[in-house]
Amino acid sequence: MPHIHQYIDFVSVAYIVHKNKVLLADHIKYNTWLPVGGHIELREDPEQALLREVEEECGLDITLLGKRLPEIPGDTTKPLCTPQHINIHDITEKHKHVVFVYYAASNSDQFTVAEKEHRKLKWFTETELKDQKYNIKPFIKIYAKEALKLA
Repeated sequence: MPHIHQYIDFVSVAYIVHKNKVLLADHIKYNTWLPVGGHIELREDPEQALLREVEEECGLDITLLGKRLPEIPGDTTKPLCTPQHINIHDITEKHKHVVFVYYAASNSDQFTVAEKEHRKLKWFTETELKDQKYNIKPFIKIYAKEALKLA
């Protein structure tokens, strides 16, 4: 989805883990390895956006690893899963993304690739995250390693 706000957009991403490997996407637009995720659209909460993006980009069924308070019958408050981290970073000189970083688990390693967005998807071991041939950005490595620890 294109940017919906002029200065700051909100994004949800998931570091998905399966059997001691974390899934990253070789992103076409940004030419780097990133977690699965994307923009929070109007009328979506961060969790709804994340689940939609995961379905669109890799087709995996995931379980979020954050904490969630129980729902209260009859109350209109919807408890959301707590992101593990939140960051803000520049996309351009005049535009930023606030990112809700979630960790998730999948019972399957069989994904599909959203070919308009990603060159490929890959399950990375902790050793592969360190391999210079992938040129994974430092903050992506940090989050990926944390997801592996938590899962």
